[in-house]
Amino acid sequence: MRPEKLFPIILLILVAACSKKPIAEKPVIVNSSIALDTLPLSDIDIPIKINLKPFYAIAEKQVEKEYTTPNYPRDFVVENCDTRYMYRFRRGPLQFSTQGNQLQFGFTGFYIIAGGQRICSGTGSNRVSVTPWSPTCTCGLSEGERRVNISFTAGMQITPSYHIVPTIKTNEPKPLDKCTVCFWGQDITQTVMDRLKAQLEDSRKSMQDTIMKMDLRPQFQKVWDMLNAIQPVSNYGYLQINPQQMRVSNIRVEKDTLQLSVGISARPRVVQARPAEVRTVIPDLSVGQNRRGFSIYTDALLNYDSLSNLLQASMYKKRIDAEGSSKYIIVEKVQVYGSNSAMLNLKMQFSGSVSGTFYLSGKPVYDAATKQLKLENLNYDIRSQSVVVKAGEWMFNKRILHELEKSTRFDVTAYEKMLLDKINAQFNKEVYKGVLMNGSVQNVSIEKIYPFVDQLVIRFSSKGDLEILVRELSL
Repeated sequence: MRPEKLFPIILLILVAACSKKPIAEKPVIVNSSIALDTLPLSDIDIPIKINLKPFYAIAEKQVEKEYTTPNYPRDFVVENCDTRYMYRFRRGPLQFSTQGNQLQFGFTGFYIIAGGQRICSGTGSNRVSVTPWSPTCTCGLSEGERRVNISFTAGMQITPSYHIVPTIKTNEPKPLDKCTVCFWGQDITQTVMDRLKAQLEDSRKSMQDTIMKMDLRPQFQKVWDMLNAIQPVSNYGYLQINPQQMRVSNIRVEKDTLQLSVGISARPRVVQARPAEVRTVIPDLSVGQNRRGFSIYTDALLNYDSLSNLLQASMYKKRIDAEGSSKYIIVEKVQVYGSNSAMLNLKMQFSGSVSGTFYLSGKPVYDAATKQLKLENLNYDIRSQSVVVKAGEWMFNKRILHELEKSTRFDVTAYEKMLLDKINAQFNKEVYKGVLMNGSVQNVSIEKIYPFVDQLVIRFSSKGDLEILVRELSL
C-alpha cells in the first residue's frame, strides 16, 4: 500500500485512541434458564347475604288469604253420607322464623263452620240416607271465629345449574279452639283440619314450583362478565382478572337473611397495553363448604420504556463526584432493558470530566421491610469495563457505583397505596341495583421479579376480605 493511502487510516486510529468520549458496546443478550412460572390460582371467596323479604313476598302472594269449601256458601260438602258441612277460612299475616338452615313461616287462621247430620244405613260407598238432614248448626259464628295455627317448613339448596331447589313441608295444622257443632255434639275439628291441609298442600306445591323456576344464572353471569371486564388501574395499565372457576357453599338461614359464600379461582394480571376483552359463558357451579377471604396473585407486565422514563426523571443531570478526586460525571440519559438472565441492564449516557456511554447491570430485588424495589450489586457490564479503564481509573470509583445504585431504588409505597385505594374503591359500591359489594385488601406484596428481554414482570400477592349483600332479587 502506498504511504499516501496509509496515512489517513493511521490518522483515524490515532484520533480514536486519543478520544475523550468512551463509547462502550452494548452487552450481548444471551438466553438463560429464567422462565415465568405458571401464575398460581388466586382464590377469592365472597360471603353473600340475601335479604329474604323478596322470598317472603313470594310466599305472601302464593298462600291464599281465604279458603272455602267448594261453592261456599251455597253448597255443603257431604262426608260419609251422614254429615254435611261448609266452612270459610281466612288467614292472618305471615310470620317467619329460622332454625339452622331451615325457614319456618306460618299464620293464624280463623274459620267458621256450618253443617248438619242425618241417619244413613249401609257400608262404604253403598250407604244411603234414612232420615232428612237435621237443622243447620254453626261453629264460630255467634261465639267468634275458631282459630288454628298453620305453618310451613322450608329448606333450600342451590344446584350446579344455578337453580334454587326448595324443600317445603306443610306442617300439621294446630287448632287453638275446638269446633263442636250442634248435631250430636260432634267435634269435627279434625275433619276440618284434614280438609284444610289438603288445600294448603296446593299452595305449597305452587310456592315450590315458583321458586324452582327461579334461574340465578343470569345474575351470576353478570358477576362473571364484570370479572372478565378490563379495569383501568390509574396510569399503570389495565387489570384483567381472568376468572377460571366458580363455587358456592351450602345455604344457611339466619333471621331474615339467607347466607352462602361464592368463590372464584382466577389468574389476574396487570398489563400496560389494553388487552382484548374476553367474554365467556359462566361454568357450572361446584357446591362445597362455606369459605371467605381471598388470596390473589397478580402478574404486572411493565415495558422498559416506562421504567426508563422513571429513572430518567429521577437521575437526569444528577452529578456524582468521584471520592478523593476532582473528577465527576453528570447523568444525561438512562435507558433500561432486560437481559433474560435475572439481571437488568442500564444504558447510561453521561457528561462531566469525561463524556460517553457505558452499560451497567444489576439484580432487581424487592425489600419487603423498606418496600423498595432496587438494583443490587450494580456494576459495569464486562464490555464496558475496558472502555471505562481507558477513560481513567477514577471511573471505577466505588462512590460513583454506590450513588448510581442508590438512584435505582424505587419506593413502591405510593404504588401500593394507589393499588389498594383503587381496588378498595371497586370493592365498595353498588354493583347492580340492590346488590352491594363491601370489602378491603389488607396488604399487597411483591413475590417475584422476572426481568425478561421485552418486559419486566412483577408478581404481586394480596390478601383481603369481601362480601356481597343482595337487598333485592329480580324474580
